[in-house]
Amino acid sequence: MKKIVFLVIGLATIFGLTCNSSSVKQAVVIQKDAPKKMQDFVINISKYTRNFDNNFIIIPQNGEELAYTNGDISKSFNENYLKAIDGFGIEELFYNETFKPNEYRIGILQKIKDQKTVLVSEFVNDTTFIKDAQNKNENEGFVSFIRTKENYHYSIIPEKIHNENSNNISSLREVKNFLYLINNSNFYSKSKFLEAISNTNYDLIFIDLYHNGVLFKKEEIDKLKQKKNGAKRLVVCYMNIGAAEKYRNYWKRDWTLGNPSWLKKKYDGYENEFWVEYWNKDWQKIIYGNDDSYAKKIIVAGFDGVYLDNVEAYYFLYND
Repeated sequence: MKKIVFLVIGLATIFGLTCNSSSVKQAVVIQKDAPKKMQDFVINISKYTRNFDNNFIIIPQNGEELAYTNGDISKSFNENYLKAIDGFGIEELFYNETFKPNEYRIGILQKIKDQKTVLVSEFVNDTTFIKDAQNKNENEGFVSFIRTKENYHYSIIPEKIHNENSNNISSLREVKNFLYLINNSNFYSKSKFLEAISNTNYDLIFIDLYHNGVLFKKEEIDKLKQKKNGAKRLVVCYMNIGAAEKYRNYWKRDWTLGNPSWLKKKYDGYENEFWVEYWNKDWQKIIYGNDDSYAKKIIVAGFDGVYLDNVEAYYFLYND
């Protein structure tokens, strides 16, 4: 909530220099509605995918404030949103290179963890921090994946698995560890990529829908659902719902910032991505609701669920 409050004040100040008061009011209204629009977007994605599979897993990454009504942590939980999702994916909670615990976010997640699984990806600049990062999350009841500088872009399979086990995993609540491997650039062929994952015992795997532009097939994903030790695991697909990516199959050659109009803002640090007006119907049609949508391709490929990135677009659309 404090992010949104600061955001509203900042926008009012900026627009006040060039616009009349009604324009300022309109800008603030759009901003205040932004969290709810993202909540509705996620809920509708959940309804659509679960129409094909009642057990389809929905995990938004970050944006934990959306667990509350209108993204306001001073209000009650948004029960419809919580029913629509199975857990929260969180980045850099205790470690962002070095030990930098985010007490604001930790406080929110402490209230949520009894209802939903919390999966945390930490980023450490020194391998000596790995154990402490694991312990910090475990003490809170969170499941962690620790990546180092070499694995900043989620392209490496760590050699050791924290809390490795031979349990059959059929729900997010049973997960004790996970692999975050959405960048497959280190694997020159799809077969090598699949083989590398098959030779692990991770309970849960996040991967992309494509390898070098080629869709994964259902039989390939089905094979990944078995650990090396023979037990069952979950395979969940990454999907970016808050930013458009130029390298995706939906991207048109003539698209650029502002064309279409819902490509609203450059994504700092990622030259091939743009923040989108995620409530725009044309963007939502790309994501779900029809046979050519991203979500339908994920369902056809046989994934157990979807990992929704950039749900915090409700914040970054309006703030640097």
